[in-house]
Amino acid sequence: MDQNLVPVLDEVNAFLRKEHGLLVDGASVAAAAGGRIEVRNPATGQVIASVADADAADVDTVVASAHRAFTSGAWSGLRPADRERILLKLADVLEAHAEELAQLETLNQGKSIHISRAIEVGAAIEYVRYMAGWATKITGETMDVSIPVPQGARYTAYTRREPVGVVAGIVPWNFPLMIAIWKLIPALAAGCTIVLKPSTETPLTALRLGELALEAGIPPGVVNVLTGRGSRAGQALASHPLVSKVTFTGSTEVGKTVGHAALDNMARFSLELGGKNPMLVFGDVDVDKAIQGAMMGGFLNQGQVCAAASRIYIHRSKFDQVVEGLAAAASSMTIGAGMDLNAQINPLVSARQQQSVCRYIDIARAEGARVLSGGQAADLPGYFVQPTVLSNVDHRSTVVREEIFGPVLVAMPFDSMDEAVHLANDTPYGLAASVWSNDLSLVMNVVPKIQAGTVWVNSHIPLDPNMPFGGHKQSGVGREFGRAALESFTELKSVCIAH
Repeated sequence: MDQNLVPVLDEVNAFLRKEHGLLVDGASVAAAAGGRIEVRNPATGQVIASVADADAADVDTVVASAHRAFTSGAWSGLRPADRERILLKLADVLEAHAEELAQLETLNQGKSIHISRAIEVGAAIEYVRYMAGWATKITGETMDVSIPVPQGARYTAYTRREPVGVVAGIVPWNFPLMIAIWKLIPALAAGCTIVLKPSTETPLTALRLGELALEAGIPPGVVNVLTGRGSRAGQALASHPLVSKVTFTGSTEVGKTVGHAALDNMARFSLELGGKNPMLVFGDVDVDKAIQGAMMGGFLNQGQVCAAASRIYIHRSKFDQVVEGLAAAASSMTIGAGMDLNAQINPLVSARQQQSVCRYIDIARAEGARVLSGGQAADLPGYFVQPTVLSNVDHRSTVVREEIFGPVLVAMPFDSMDEAVHLANDTPYGLAASVWSNDLSLVMNVVPKIQAGTVWVNSHIPLDPNMPFGGHKQSGVGREFGRAALESFTELKSVCIAH
């Protein structure tokens, strides 16, 4: 055996062999029509498992389970301290199964085992512990009111936050476990019940998460997992009349459809959508640090990150130096399976995504771009694309305007701060951006002008549970993390008492 390959745990192999159903009322249930979906390892293209393929009838069953659990008060009726305690227990259970979850994620999604261990599992566990604490910190406020009738009457008014009800959590394929937890834990902290709908490509860790939630003591029916195709099961879930809140992460195109479906029922919704995120590199920057930042911000998870740095704008005085460094660094990256400890670039999630990324690179060539590194699929089994750096592109070109979601960086020069800001904002998206400079005055002037939900300075990509995350413009509605995330799973009720 290759000494660089991580040996697969026995419990991981056992989980892959299981006949996975839908998780409903704490039990695994086959899809009503008996359909199955094959799950593939992106590093090989081989089938490693299969899951139930739910239809609209199954959605009714799963949502009914969550609705019964909510109306019974099995979860929302607990003391906040008890919900907090159980969520903290869930963090401990996840930690005890950390390597199992990391390996499942890598085998199913394709990403590096290092990222699965540190981010998908490690950072997600920290998020659980952070958000569990909000269960005991949900507050309202009292207020003085001046209601004039009847004459001489006295009133006391206050607000309270109550759980919104059944939540539909629709999860993408790029960070399947972590983003499932981003949706699950604040919903549970607020007292809601939830139906998790993982991506068709990456359902395995959501199913295991549902099992571990039961092990931690979360009552049956509070956490349900619905596997199936987005066009059928996902659409039926987002439009279900018993769903009170939809939280979706994915593409802008699909997010708009989800938002419309929720709105038809007047369900609350939050959408964390696409991004075409700029990285502004100014002339005083440390070139080596900027290159390292672009490599991390652009190639993390093979560029399959909504906040990835995909448009690199570089001051003309440093343009050649930075671009040459990026091309050299990208060309030197080791390509291999996620379970290979030495591999720096891993497969994309699916053959479809690989084809999409390669199509964008072909379009770039046709539009006159210069390919400085990479530029094609890697000659390996599975869904690999070489890390690619493009220059000599027009700001209006396709690869600058559209989200590629792959290991492709597009570099362009600028001459002034105003031009850099204009280029950064000249996009329908507004998820994230970064500014690279040691000039404090310049940074403080640029940051307020950037139209993005998050602006990093001299870094790109790090997130924290206490720091709100979400988009402007076509990049979404609402925020993940912090108080904002918790409150999005509640309804605000005003109470007015005459006395």
